[in-house]
Amino acid sequence: MSGLRPSARDWTDEEDRLGFFGPASITWRVHADPVYSVGGLRALLLQALHPVAMDGVARNSVFRESPWQRLTRTAEYVDTLTFGTRREAVRAVRRVRGLHQRLGGTEETTGRSYRVDDPDLLLWVHCCEVDSLLDVARRAGVVTDEEADRYVAEQVVAAELIGVDAAGVPDSVATLAAYFDRVRPELAVTPAARDAWRFVVVPPMPRWVQLLTPARPAWGTLASLAVATLPSWARRLGSLPGLAVTDTAATAALWAFRTGVLALPTWARLSPVVRAGFERTAADAAASA
Repeated sequence: MSGLRPSARDWTDEEDRLGFFGPASITWRVHADPVYSVGGLRALLLQALHPVAMDGVARNSVFRESPWQRLTRTAEYVDTLTFGTRREAVRAVRRVRGLHQRLGGTEETTGRSYRVDDPDLLLWVHCCEVDSLLDVARRAGVVTDEEADRYVAEQVVAAELIGVDAAGVPDSVATLAAYFDRVRPELAVTPAARDAWRFVVVPPMPRWVQLLTPARPAWGTLASLAVATLPSWARRLGSLPGLAVTDTAATAALWAFRTGVLALPTWARLSPVVRAGFERTAADAAASA
């Protein structure tokens, strides 16, 4: 990959087909597991605690007007980056980077003027995602401690693609924890963050959806697990003592959730992008088994 602007000239057809991670990666295992959905919501809750990053979302996205559209687009982006070909991933990255270049503002509580693609803001979003997806995967027994370090290292590629200098991206569990220790003094629950948490935990749904489908209780399960698995310092910062549970209880609930979802057929629990990635690389997975 040539710097932060990769193109098809940088890799072979075989590398393109396998994507930036491939079926042998820890990333594929983590991102295809049922607990990935819990980790994604946990990441959104955690990301909201950075006042400037949260202002960028509140000011420049459709989250308030169309929360489902925002969630769907984010999931599709991560799925494509992970399971798509390299060409598909780069196209998705270019779309996002093109949008970021035009967005910015001034956050009221800090007085900071920013662009959405400021490197420290991109790094914050990246680290929240990696920490969240890894936390739920470790709790559910999806990865070992050694594999956890590999996952964090693999994800440096994702940060570099979106525009962060790889030299400053955590590449191990220890350096990821050190990053959060450094940034915690900057975090706060602003009014925008409080709104975002409310939208994630209790999103608006049409009345007929609530009455005629299991969407509300199903989402409630996901949101409760996302809150329960947040770092204790984040729950304290958000003043959520009533929702704080022990790590043992949160982990047990996550195991139960994973077991239930794994009983569903593949088409019901994996997105079309994820299924296409596995089908495209089925021969490679069989050869490495």
